[in-house]
Amino acid sequence: MLFFLVILAKTTEMKALPFKIPKPENEALVYQEERLKVLYDQFHQHSEIQISYVEKGAGTLLVGDTISDYKPNDILVLGGYVPHVFRTDTNFSDLTVVYTLFFDKDCFGKDFFKLPDMEGLNTFFEESQYGIRVHSKKGKIINQFAKLKNQNKVQRIATLLKIIDYINLAEKKPLSSFIYKKKYTDDEGKRMNDVFNYAMERYYEPITLEEISERANMSKNAFCRYFKKRTNKTFFQFLIEIRIENACKLIYNSPDMSIAAISEQCGFQNTANFNRKFKEIKGVTPTNFRFKRF
Repeated sequence: MLFFLVILAKTTEMKALPFKIPKPENEALVYQEERLKVLYDQFHQHSEIQISYVEKGAGTLLVGDTISDYKPNDILVLGGYVPHVFRTDTNFSDLTVVYTLFFDKDCFGKDFFKLPDMEGLNTFFEESQYGIRVHSKKGKIINQFAKLKNQNKVQRIATLLKIIDYINLAEKKPLSSFIYKKKYTDDEGKRMNDVFNYAMERYYEPITLEEISERANMSKNAFCRYFKKRTNKTFFQFLIEIRIENACKLIYNSPDMSIAAISEQCGFQNTANFNRKFKEIKGVTPTNFRFKRF
């Protein structure tokens, strides 16, 4: 059988970056089922392409340079070496359940996906380099995931190809607009992980450049160059996006909470600035975003 993993507790032995998907020797495809209170929440990358179906769970998703969310019924694709982290919402009380396929482009032989018959899948591999969120054909993809647990090796490979084909034909959006092309060293991974965690845990506080550069153990100028090179944005642009994503969650989950209160709770000094930044990132004002939700 292909490798099948059910994780029942958060492991403590995973390194931040790089991260190797555990699998037996000579296994080309990994099927993994995770049932966790909290998903592995360290910024990491791995060589395999990852296709995940989120059955249960909600939280924040960081891919490359972009903060978004994940929620039930999401179908997410992450290309090989795409740095990412899933952070489970602290108010999500149930187990998070995620089903994932891991594979790489050469796992069935260097020429398998180069065959003329596979030419139509090129778009999938190109788009996976920035991550993909699938918006249509989700029912068909979820039905394929449901078959994987009881399938043998050959059947799972066939199912993988069906899933890729459905994703290729589906409506979808990239999860990121910029990916740092070089592989992270362990030291780089730990530094970026520390910076991201600090920002995501303290986004509602005033964070200074001195504070965050000290966290990275770098001078202010060196940190600014370092962060911009790896994310294609400044740290404070990144921090604003974290604040806006958390504001979206409050707008969704707290309909009686005023926009001004949400602004303050997410770390903005005044509501006018919050409204302006929200519209820049989301394309609508917070008030219109709330109306669209309901």
